[in-house]
Amino acid sequence: MMRWRDEWQGSSRQPMLFVVTSSPRAARTVILRERGKGSKADGSRLMDDGLRPAGCGTMATLEDRLKDRIRNHLLESAEIKRQVADGCQDSILAAARLIADCFRAGGKLLLCGNGGSAADSQHVAAEFVSRLTGEFERPGLPAIALTTDTSFLTGFANDHEFDGVFERQVQALGRRGDVLMAISTSGRSRNVIRAVEAAATSGISSIALTGGGGRMAAMADVAITIPSSNTQFVQEAHLAVEHLICDLVERYLFGERGQAEEAAA
Repeated sequence: MMRWRDEWQGSSRQPMLFVVTSSPRAARTVILRERGKGSKADGSRLMDDGLRPAGCGTMATLEDRLKDRIRNHLLESAEIKRQVADGCQDSILAAARLIADCFRAGGKLLLCGNGGSAADSQHVAAEFVSRLTGEFERPGLPAIALTTDTSFLTGFANDHEFDGVFERQVQALGRRGDVLMAISTSGRSRNVIRAVEAAATSGISSIALTGGGGRMAAMADVAITIPSSNTQFVQEAHLAVEHLICDLVERYLFGERGQAEEAAA
């Protein structure tokens, strides 16, 4: 983006051109065009004499700050995952065992959450029903995200209340022996908490994926608590944990090599 302004210089009434652009090449082009009789050498000299477009230094400084922001975010996110690796191994294994035992017994996995956690619910369900990776072939596994039926979600929220949209589905679709994975970065989502409560009264085990806060972790059979209150870092760690759970469940059920390799062995 460029801005320019013509002014008159002293009594000589010679026009002066002020160019504001982040690109010296663009500034040189504008100077040559506006001067009309200027040559390439004139434009080059103008640029080489230090008449750089205003804002070039500011842009460089901004980009340096943005690079620092990129680095800091990725390093902070990595540090949270390191803490999860050190402190959440047992709960991640417990969650994977619970789901694997559920599948062995003919049960299914239900998942719920809001916003990014709703997207996670759908993501995890897809990984189980389809596959996590092409390197590990196995049958589809029964997982249902309670976040996808827009007719039910909007209808129930309109006729009753949004706080009950997951609770109702747990009551209608869940069976004793199933597992509910409840995802809430804050641990305070009312509709997710009510789903956990409904699971407990229906003989359905629950896994809570939360951040550092809220009461949902204490309500679940297994809680995986990310040691952060930053929603972005919690979500990024949740996704890594969710992939791990799927990976571990596959190995609990099909061994470490998968069906395809077992058949070829």
